[in-house]
Amino acid sequence: MHETAVATDRPGVIGNRVLLTLTLAALASLALLPFAAMAPNRLVSGQSVMVWQALVGWQLAALLLLLAMLLVAALSRPFGPRAASSLALCVPPVLLALDLFALGDYAHRALADASPAARVSQGATFWVLLLVAALIAIDAWQRLRLGAAARAGYLGVGLAIIVACFASDLLSPLSIMREFANQHGNFIDQLIRHLQLVFGALLPALLIGLPLGLLVHRQTRARNVLFSVLNVFQTLPSIAVFGLLIAPLAALGNAVPWLGALGVGGIGVAPAIIALVIYSLLPIVRNTYTGLAGVPPATREAARGMGMTARQILWRVELPLALPVILSGLRIVTVQAIGLVVVAALIGAGGFGAFIFQGLGQYAIDLVLLGAIPTIVLAVIADFLLQLLVSLSQPPGAR
Repeated sequence: MHETAVATDRPGVIGNRVLLTLTLAALASLALLPFAAMAPNRLVSGQSVMVWQALVGWQLAALLLLLAMLLVAALSRPFGPRAASSLALCVPPVLLALDLFALGDYAHRALADASPAARVSQGATFWVLLLVAALIAIDAWQRLRLGAAARAGYLGVGLAIIVACFASDLLSPLSIMREFANQHGNFIDQLIRHLQLVFGALLPALLIGLPLGLLVHRQTRARNVLFSVLNVFQTLPSIAVFGLLIAPLAALGNAVPWLGALGVGGIGVAPAIIALVIYSLLPIVRNTYTGLAGVPPATREAARGMGMTARQILWRVELPLALPVILSGLRIVTVQAIGLVVVAALIGAGGFGAFIFQGLGQYAIDLVLLGAIPTIVLAVIADFLLQLLVSLSQPPGAR
């Protein structure tokens, strides 16, 4: 009974082709790609260090054992589908901890007798192992059909491992951590600015997009025109939109002094938020329309038969039923906005993009990563939290 509830591949020797492919990718990275890089300073790419050179004996043995367990779990025997997926689910946190510990341990050993300017950076294999661990966990979630609470607890374990590694001095010798130490105060400021830009764009986008979604649901003639206009905005390159807003906003700020005093100008926060709102409208309007259109007509008729007014039907029937689809649109918009704020640094809006472009100008890859990695983490956290809200907003039978 339990085993039939787990998604399986075609019968044969291989029980889980996804798991097998990911494990083979991890093994290939161990053989072909560097695990770390040792450089004399922050501006030099450095010398590649393979995994067998960076890891001590027990670390390499443990890593190979974990990958061997995944290979066994990918087979149709000796485990059943559910037991194999449970084994695959247990490996990623251990693989994550080992990957982080091995890199930090190597950095401590490599820099013990090196010059103060020497740097140790992450190699491709380190990132491949992290990605493989994440994808294996997601595949196991789907096969075991874990609920939102179980997924949140699992992510909590992974987050606790990461926090423990960063809270100790394990990763302090890494080049990216040295960049963070040098930019600590500025990092906090840019984090706050990044979040301000994202939420500053989401609020007006919702205030504009939700009524427009209701409008196109009720007015068929406006639907094609509005969607055509929003589709055009969506196809414009973000850097072009930022550029097009410079001249009119600069003129507006000069012509209306009180707007200029509020910060409206050709560069900075104002054009960034306007551009983000423009890009956010299509997903919000489209998902609002789709959610409202998906409400069964019989449900509306039943509400009318109970004596509800049109406003009551909207707030008590249509919007609650359409909420999961609307939240899905908000999820798309939030993740998109977190990424687009990076580009807004080109017009002086700030955010993590400031580190990325500063690092590109200095040929300092770790400074680029200092902006890129937190952006990815913010997007992943936002995506998970909104997925959780979507799941909670669905009727119990649909979760």
